[in-house]
Amino acid sequence: MIDSARILEGRLLVVDDQEANVLLLERALAGAGYRSVTSTRDPRAVCELHRKNRYDLILLDLQMPVMDGFEVMEGLKQIEGDGYMPVLVITAQPDHKLRALKAGAKDFVSKPFDLAEVLTRVRNMLEVRLYAKALEESRAEIRRLFDQVVAERKISERLAFHAPADSIAARLEARPDVTEDSFADVTVLIADVVGFAELTPVLGADRLAPMLEEIFALFDRLAIERGVKKIKTLGNSYMAASGLPVASADHAARAAHFSL
Repeated sequence: MIDSARILEGRLLVVDDQEANVLLLERALAGAGYRSVTSTRDPRAVCELHRKNRYDLILLDLQMPVMDGFEVMEGLKQIEGDGYMPVLVITAQPDHKLRALKAGAKDFVSKPFDLAEVLTRVRNMLEVRLYAKALEESRAEIRRLFDQVVAERKISERLAFHAPADSIAARLEARPDVTEDSFADVTVLIADVVGFAELTPVLGADRLAPMLEEIFALFDRLAIERGVKKIKTLGNSYMAASGLPVASADHAARAAHFSL
């Protein structure tokens, strides 16, 4: 439910070429507790005012010289990208009501004013408008969180499994006819980054990923120098093996040398 205080904070614009009508509506709205009420007697100024202030509700007289309310609504359509036009029309012509609704107005009040009716319709329209805005904000927040989850998942996947291009997995994917390899005597080495768990909540994945990549790039160079085969990285762990893909009698010594 929309809080009453939020409804009273709604931004209102009164548009009528008759000063007496403007003053009457301004006083009624102010007396009801609305704190942001603007008015203009120039219909040509409405679109620019709305573009700058994005009113929650526009009380629009339909019969005005130079530019009538229908022309004003056509201009407002070009501003409202979501198609919602927050207009409450004011008219003394019964046949204008249906035409105004078809043109995009959301409700109407008749002249002469029944102020109790005007205030009720204003409040109802503001409540609906604020509900719609809250819903859109929720959707935007959900989209933002979804994008964040996707981005973090990509980082996690990059950290979770990074196999070298010449790995068995890559070879099997590229050539389905390749059979599995087997090695009878190898040494497997797994290295973890000390203190990684404590750093995770402090730095976050976006900062940890480059750090791990830099560390693992150093491991890659050492693996080549020591004759050790990189298998994969898993999170903050680096897995390598000695004695494959070419068997070697000193595989244990190579792995030990690499670890030191």
